[in-house]
Amino acid sequence: MISKNEVKYIRSLGQQKGRLESGAFLVEGAKIVTEMIMQCANQVQKIYATAPFIESVRDISGYIDLIEVDNEMLERLSLMQAPNQALAVMKKFDFPLPPTDSKEWLMLLDGIQDPGNLGTIIRLADWFGIRNILCTLDCADCYNPKVVQASMGSIARIGVHAINWTDWLSNYKGPVIGTMLDGEPIQNFSFPDHGLIVIGREGSGIRTEMKSLLTQSIAIPSFGKAESLNAAVATGIVLWEMKRGS
Repeated sequence: MISKNEVKYIRSLGQQKGRLESGAFLVEGAKIVTEMIMQCANQVQKIYATAPFIESVRDISGYIDLIEVDNEMLERLSLMQAPNQALAVMKKFDFPLPPTDSKEWLMLLDGIQDPGNLGTIIRLADWFGIRNILCTLDCADCYNPKVVQASMGSIARIGVHAINWTDWLSNYKGPVIGTMLDGEPIQNFSFPDHGLIVIGREGSGIRTEMKSLLTQSIAIPSFGKAESLNAAVATGIVLWEMKRGS
């Protein structure tokens, strides 16, 4: 029997305050929960799931606490409109912050506030082999349930770091490449072998204070009349060009 306090605790993880106080977050859906079991079982604290799901993962779940619930209870626990078999309470990840002299490709997200965009960018980073994403403090919380859902499991593999960007970026040793409307057309740009790609916020782009720290700027040319690109779409184009040119 799941107590009212336990239900209250699980649902509190839908809010940033609850996640900050507990150091935990939620993952929902049979596919993603199964991936969490396989990728990072040590991070999984408890799984609340229907009997068929529990039976399907019993052989791979190890010592994870599996709690069987019916559909009615799953609906009470879930933050989704249509819960899908399983919900996991997980410990937040503790990926090390990359050093400022890193020789790998990194990304810095400036004020990306839409959870769906952030989750999609995390998934894109995973696809294109970017291991760390830096976020300004006004970005969406990477453990927001909508971010986790949109990342489709990539949240378990990509370090997402909320940082004081002025300190870190002022000390960064590599090229800093920002997406700007007046930048060099991306198809003409020669990407170096490592660096930091800066993606600006939806609508307003990279903040003025950050622009002065860019070493190069690139632009995705427009062939129509749209005013701007979705941040996640722009990220996908930039990462493809970066990998294609490397």
